[in-house]
Amino acid sequence: MNGGRLFAVARKEAIQIRRDPRSLVIVLVMPLILVLLFGYGVSLDLKHLPVYVYDQEGSQQSQDLLKHFQASEYFHVVRAVNSYPELIQAVDRGDAKIGIVVPWDLSQRLRNGESTPVQAIVDATDDNTANVIIGYAQAVVQGYSANVVSDWSERLGHGSPEPSISLEARTWFNEDLESKAFILPGVLALVMAVIGAFLTSLTIAREWERGTMEQLVSTPVTPLEILFGKLLPYFVMGMVAALICASVAIFWFQVPFRGSFSTLLASTALFLVVVLSIGFFVSVVAKNQLAASQMALMIAFLPSFLLSGFLFSIEQMPKPVQIITRVVPARYYTTILKNIFLKGTPALMLYGELIPLAIFSVALALIATRAFHKRLA
Repeated sequence: MNGGRLFAVARKEAIQIRRDPRSLVIVLVMPLILVLLFGYGVSLDLKHLPVYVYDQEGSQQSQDLLKHFQASEYFHVVRAVNSYPELIQAVDRGDAKIGIVVPWDLSQRLRNGESTPVQAIVDATDDNTANVIIGYAQAVVQGYSANVVSDWSERLGHGSPEPSISLEARTWFNEDLESKAFILPGVLALVMAVIGAFLTSLTIAREWERGTMEQLVSTPVTPLEILFGKLLPYFVMGMVAALICASVAIFWFQVPFRGSFSTLLASTALFLVVVLSIGFFVSVVAKNQLAASQMALMIAFLPSFLLSGFLFSIEQMPKPVQIITRVVPARYYTTILKNIFLKGTPALMLYGELIPLAIFSVALALIATRAFHKRLA
């Protein structure tokens, strides 16, 4: 491999990038837009959910129960209605995510020591959200029930509440349970997929469409020098974009960064080689910029978004899909990112992800090199 020829190809590609402002926009502006959109616009936290209540009794006990809902950060009691149909309409219109119905005999049942059901009507158009809301509501009712049991025990003369087992939960790595700390590290994988696969998928295809492939083939540059020369500028741009995303996530959104910066750079470099090789291979096969961009979107971006564990837990996917994710390089890179940012996991403990990522980078680079031939046919 001749270094002079390699850097000549790299310089030619860098000039082409500079002449194409759209590429510069994608590299410099798109990472910021993605980080800001996912940081501000996407949240898995459910708080201040609108609640409508229908208190059939209107007693002190029923008001105490509703105050527990109002005191919770997860609920916001918007309105108390006067009829059951009015409550149903509120849930049906989407004005309320949950409707609470307090029975007319709540106080009487509590005085008699009987079990008292409280109805919750939940909008389950989104089943995952509905399950979370039900869990929140159960926790509020159980908290109120514990107070009732305590008062009941004292009223019977025991002097103190009956012994009970309580669960004290401690959250590690994401202590505040903020979804941005879970989401933003994975944005780096999306940015790398776009910059790496999408932009490089246009390199060889652009040469074919503009008729400059004949000039490139006539030079003494080897296929390996063409590969490295064309991908080198995008590699540098990808590393810059990764630093931009990481800086915004850490310093603007206050996402914790507990790991090694060198491990982050090394894993990012490996993943960049993977997506750059995918983009180069697609560009060689497609020979058309439109077809190449569409192929890159399907092969690199969509799997990185859907099958990497970026938003959707791999453990919750069906078993066949979990098996498929093992051949998605973004799965390993996303896992590395979350471990570096949130857990501070050292590189030696990330071998289960770094080794497959290294294998993918070598294999795909070889495939991309073999796919390109210096001939016009």
